[in-house]
Amino acid sequence: MPDSFYRDLGGGRFESTLHAQGAWNPQEQHMAPISGLLTHCLLACEPRDGMQLSRLSFDILGMIPAGEFEVTTAVVRPGRTIELLEARMESGGRTAIVARAWRLSTQDTSAVAAVEDPRIPGPEEAGPHEGMTAWPGGYIRSLEVRVLPGHRAGRGQVWLRNPYPMLEAVPSHDVVRLVGMMDAANGIASRVPPGGDSWMFPNVDLQIHLHRMPHGEWLGLDTRVTFGEHGVGLTSSVVHDLDGPFGRIEQILTVRKL
Repeated sequence: MPDSFYRDLGGGRFESTLHAQGAWNPQEQHMAPISGLLTHCLLACEPRDGMQLSRLSFDILGMIPAGEFEVTTAVVRPGRTIELLEARMESGGRTAIVARAWRLSTQDTSAVAAVEDPRIPGPEEAGPHEGMTAWPGGYIRSLEVRVLPGHRAGRGQVWLRNPYPMLEAVPSHDVVRLVGMMDAANGIASRVPPGGDSWMFPNVDLQIHLHRMPHGEWLGLDTRVTFGEHGVGLTSSVVHDLDGPFGRIEQILTVRKL
C-alpha cells in the first residue's frame, strides 16, 4: 500500500494513489485530498513573506480522474498587499478543477481580535463514528473519524485525521493536511444515507474562508446540511483545530435520485 495520497512526478505532474480514491466512483479521486494538493501548489506559487492564504475557492468542472494529472499555477492579480492566485488541475486534456485563492498581507490586529464561533469539545471527548462506514472508497478508509454527542442526520460535530502525508517524501504545511480533509464535511452528517436506491448529493464546489492559519493533524467540523425543495442543497461547516475555530467552509450540492 502507498504511504501518501500523491506522488510527485516532477514538472507539475502528479499521480494519485488508492488513498485518494473517491466515494461516488472508484475511477475518480475524492475532492478532499486533491483540494489539499492544490493548496500545497498555491502555497508554492511565488511565495512571499508576510502574506497569508485567506480564501480558497474550488470549482469542480466534472469527474476528477484517478491516476496521472498536471497542476499549473499563476498569480492572476498581483499586488503589494492583496493577490489572487489560481491553480488548475488537468487530466487527459481536460480541466477538472479550477482553484482560486486570495492571499492577503498579515498585520498585527491582536488588539481587536475576536471570534464569535463557539469551540466544540475536543477529539478526546468524541467516540467512534460508524456512520462513515457507509461510504466506499480509499479516501474515506484513510480517515480516523470521531463523533461528538448529539450527532443526527443533517447536523453533527466530528473530528477527523489521517496518517498519510499529502505527497510522498515531501513535507507540507499543516493547512495542506487540514484542507485535504475539509470536503469530507458533506458526508459526516448526511440528511439521507448514501448509495443503494437512495439519493446522491455531490458538491460542485468547495469554498473555504480562513481567518487564521491552522495547525496540527486534527480537523474539527461543526456541520449543518440543508436540502432545498428543487434539487439544490448546502453543507455549511465551521472548521476547528485544537486551538479552536479558524474558518468556515461551504459546499453547494446537486441533490438527485440515484
